[in-house]
Amino acid sequence: MRISLRALRGRPPVVLLAVLAAALTLPSIPAGARAGGGAPAARTGTPGAAGGGSVTSLPLTGGRLPAGRTAGRFELLGVGWDGPARALAGGSVRVRTRDAVTGGWSGWHELETDGEDGPDAGADAAFGTAAAAGGTRRGATAPLWTGPSDGVAVEVTPGPAGPPPGLRVELVDPGEGVRSAGPRSAAAGPAAGDRRSGHHQAPRPEIVTRAGWGADESIREPDFVYTGPVRTVFVHHTATATEYACSDAPRLIRAVYQYHVQSNGWRDIGYNFLVDRCGTVYEGRAGGTDLPVHGAHTLGFNTDSAGVAAIGTFVTDVPPEPLLTGLARIAAWKLGLTDQDAAGSTRMVSGSDGSLYPAGTGVDLRTISGHRDAFNTECPGDALYPRLPDLRTAAAALQGR
Repeated sequence: MRISLRALRGRPPVVLLAVLAAALTLPSIPAGARAGGGAPAARTGTPGAAGGGSVTSLPLTGGRLPAGRTAGRFELLGVGWDGPARALAGGSVRVRTRDAVTGGWSGWHELETDGEDGPDAGADAAFGTAAAAGGTRRGATAPLWTGPSDGVAVEVTPGPAGPPPGLRVELVDPGEGVRSAGPRSAAAGPAAGDRRSGHHQAPRPEIVTRAGWGADESIREPDFVYTGPVRTVFVHHTATATEYACSDAPRLIRAVYQYHVQSNGWRDIGYNFLVDRCGTVYEGRAGGTDLPVHGAHTLGFNTDSAGVAAIGTFVTDVPPEPLLTGLARIAAWKLGLTDQDAAGSTRMVSGSDGSLYPAGTGVDLRTISGHRDAFNTECPGDALYPRLPDLRTAAAALQGR
């Protein structure tokens, strides 16, 4: 859900400005370190040797952030705080960034503040929502992919509850990724899950593994959480840049991964799969692509579902056809593992009052649904959501239905 600035007219914004250049080193979280410690004034560490990625946290206190400089560039950012995920509901966050190459400043971008992606209670809660911050709950905006940048300005307009404590801007450098001798992709063909499936199993698409996109496995929780058989695939968009080179998709995924784990405090990246504009499918949350890994993508409906994110923002930008094909292929295969009709419907039960339905409510959802079908959000965007009927038809055809 995007917040209208016109509706907030008359409420004074808290303007938080940082101009970041090149010499003074601000502390950062190394890629191989655990996030934690509550609401730090600054997080310390050096960039992780494994992949070189890091998250720099700049506290936004006193209404204004002194000018400073970073030791390096960032390519994705978001704003976090201590407290409930919806602590900025009814408010807004705007950012603009400075291009590290040209020195030019972007226009203002509004970040989604309503914490629409997230874990259900009990799945990531022990690591993400509370324990990693010493018992302090954490919230964050949706991330923004900026490309190579070295400066940021932030404008926060609080909601009715006022500004939450611990406001900070999180600047993510995805690094070059961890070099692994493991497989970079899982080739199309039978898998363990295929042998357990019914008669309508779609072909397995080629999937770029976590090793393929350079995931630093040391930053996530080492164990896995599984749900029941997957009966619904929720389609999302990442609300990041749409016009990117597909060769840059691994960098973008690494940045989202670091943001979800080190800034949001989740056990791993929230999505089970991601698809770029060229139709390439990527493994998301660890635990096995053919297994029902419990994700953190659709609050209240992460149980018995999988989340697939289209990389980009598809509010007005038209989703490319290869991306739609990739979405159909991974949805058809994943649903076929449990013999779910990709063009059908299923009964789901809400697990959170924060969703569109009170906890415990039974809801009939399409087996391929949009995020907005279960949560008050514009995701997966007004340009992608109307394509879901075509996507269901294509996925059902891949299943031989």
